[in-house]
Order: sequence, then C-alpha cells, then structure tokens
Amino acid sequence: MSHTSAPVIAAVPLEEAGVRLEPLIEEHRAGLARASDTADVWRYLPYDGRGVGFHAWFDTTLELNRKNREAVWAVRTLADGALVGSTRYLNIATHDLRVEIGGTWYAPAVWASRVNPACKLMLLAHGFETLGLNRIELKTDARNLRSQAAIAKLGAVREGIFRRHMVLPDGHVRDTVYFSIIREEWPDVKARLEERLASA
Repeated sequence: MSHTSAPVIAAVPLEEAGVRLEPLIEEHRAGLARASDTADVWRYLPYDGRGVGFHAWFDTTLELNRKNREAVWAVRTLADGALVGSTRYLNIATHDLRVEIGGTWYAPAVWASRVNPACKLMLLAHGFETLGLNRIELKTDARNLRSQAAIAKLGAVREGIFRRHMVLPDGHVRDTVYFSIIREEWPDVKARLEERLASA
C-alpha cells in the first residue's frame, strides 16, 4: 500500500484459532443482539447498545461499513457457530498508513478466553502484513482496568491519556487511555500472541 495508490480499507473474512471475523451484514443483527444484551458489555462504550439502542448501534455501524468509512466485523466462534461480539478498524488514515482497532465488545461468556487474542492477532496481522500499515492504535476508558490490562498484554505501548475526551450516554465525561503498536514492534507482538494462543 503506497501513499499514491492507497486502497479503501474494507472488512474481509479472517479466521484464526477457532474464531472467524465476518464482514458485518444484516444477517448478523439477531445473533449480535442476543450476544450484547447485558449492561456489562456497554459500560465503558460511548453508546448503549441494549434493546432499542442495539438497533440504533447496528444500523449506524452497518452504514459505516457499507460506505467503507470503517471496516466492521462480527465475531463468530467456530466450535458452536455463535456470534459473540464485534470489532472494527476506525479512524482510518490511509495516507498515513494508520488505523485504530476499536469499537470492540464481546459477550461476557467469552471474556478472558482465546477470542480476544485471536481477534487481535487477525486484525494486527492483516493491518501490518497485508495492508502495510505503520501504526495501529487502541484506546479505552481510563476506568476500564480490565481493557487496559488486555491491551498492555498484547505488547502495545501506553502513550498517555486524553483528558475529558468523550461524554458517555450516562453523562460521564470519559478520560481515554491511548495505546499503539508500530510496524517495528509487530514481530514481537505477533510472537507473543501466537504463544498465548498455542497455550490457551
């Protein structure tokens, strides 16, 4: 991918370690609604995706994916065929060869499982090895210590805090912690993820 001919970054099917990332389509709606119907899923996100809120989230997300403004995937576990979450590339900057992995949520049943490391391995590998990116960013609510620990465990570098960065649906003004992985760090991050999945 070069500065003169940077292609649109779109979701494509990816599969690793019993987890499949499927480009988001209308047929994912019902399964994702079931997977996300708990307050814990949305606690630190800038939208409430339960009930009616789920369909607003899904409609908006599907449109972003259709217009290639973001690259959005549904997450499926292959052993049982269940839809268990969603993740995406957002804040896509093709000229600068940079994306953010975010908008990620999973059903609580797969928290602390192989699902998140498998998804991160697929998205990071696709970004660095197929798309030729220079930098991939991740961010989370400063209160979300579980998410921060998961991102740090990937080998991402904590870069700092954006103070008073977002207003959440409950009115909380969120401080956001930023992390990144750059191209030169990818081989070590990849080895770490592969080792985790091999022992999971």
